[in-house]
Amino acid sequence: MSREATSILFLCVANSARSQMAEGLGRMIFGERVSVQSAGSEPSRVNPYAVEVMREIGVDLGSHHSKSVQTIDPATVSTVIMLCAEEVCPVFLGSARRLHWPIADPASHDPSIEREEMLRRFRVARDTLRRMIEDFAREAERA
Repeated sequence: MSREATSILFLCVANSARSQMAEGLGRMIFGERVSVQSAGSEPSRVNPYAVEVMREIGVDLGSHHSKSVQTIDPATVSTVIMLCAEEVCPVFLGSARRLHWPIADPASHDPSIEREEMLRRFRVARDTLRRMIEDFAREAERA
């Protein structure tokens, strides 16, 4: 395992969907080998759709809560993975390696979007994150 993959912080704005799903997936994929956290610049609450689609693959986000990037000690992070796409990514100070994986935010406040469409959007984000984290894990194992 490379030094850059000893502790990972997934960052987005609200720490409600993408970064929460990435944290759950990271813990599932890396197990105890890597410390995995998530945070946001404007934390809100964990999105119920994120909880639901992660439960489909056996990952429980029920005890997760949104956290501010301000509460994360930079000394505990070796790699920061920013998941922002169309919005401005939060700033994280420290000397950690930085990666940017632009993934569209599946959440929406548009009441016209049907439940099934929301679930589809969250599943797309979840499955994209899973592929990217699995690729990152393979790369880290080789390093």
